[in-house]
Formats: sequence, structure tokens, C-alpha cells
Amino acid sequence: MTSLVAAIAAAGLVLAAPGQAQTGALAMLDGLAKGEWTVRYRDGSPDRKICLRKGDELIQLRHDDRNCSRFVVDDAASEVTVQYTCRGNGYGRTNVRRETSSLVQIESQGIAEGLPFQFQAEARRTGTCQ
Repeated sequence: MTSLVAAIAAAGLVLAAPGQAQTGALAMLDGLAKGEWTVRYRDGSPDRKICLRKGDELIQLRHDDRNCSRFVVDDAASEVTVQYTCRGNGYGRTNVRRETSSLVQIESQGIAEGLPFQFQAEARRTGTCQ
């Protein structure tokens, strides 16, 4: 009986771990330089300029809807991975790797407007927000 209780307790700890990941602060993104950033897509798509205020703007580049739910998969000192779902508008999974506070590498994939997407990009701080 004791081993059964221990097994159930251990399973509870394992199940609790993903919930803890959801509350990640994404400190790496918070530490990026604020201002205007230019996203350069490796597939030749046109560059995109965004105003970085918190850093999390880099997570949903194909979903402008800010009401998406997010699940933090990995929240490390130089890299974050976030999975998100935008009700009725698809989902995505994005990995952002910091090289410096003004340069990051981005990989993202998912579904937007009913179509699959996958891209790799480099984002760099290029000035102040207009």
C-alpha cells in the first residue's frame, strides 16, 4: 500500500510540472532591448518591422490576436519555446534564441487562417519605435 501511495504522489509531481511551466516569466524576452526591430525571414518573404515593448511580440508573428492562450514549453536564460492557441484562428509553436540583447533567431510553425506555416527568421533591433 505504501508503494502505491508513493507511486501516486510521484505521478502527481510529474503531472504538476507542466503547470509550473505555464507560469514561466519569459525573462529572456523581457531582457531584450526595447524599440523597433526588423524581422528578416530566411525564405525571402518581405522584412517586417515591429515595435518591441515586452519581448513577447516575437512569439506570435503570424497571429496578431493577443487573446491567444500560451503554454511555456521552455524558459531558459538564452532561449524560450512557447506553444500557443488562438481560438478559431489556429495555433503555433515558436522558439526564440537570444544571441545578444538586440539580436535573436526565431523558428516558428503552426496553422494561421487555415493554412500551415513554418519559418525561420532573424530579428534585430534597428531603432526606436515611431
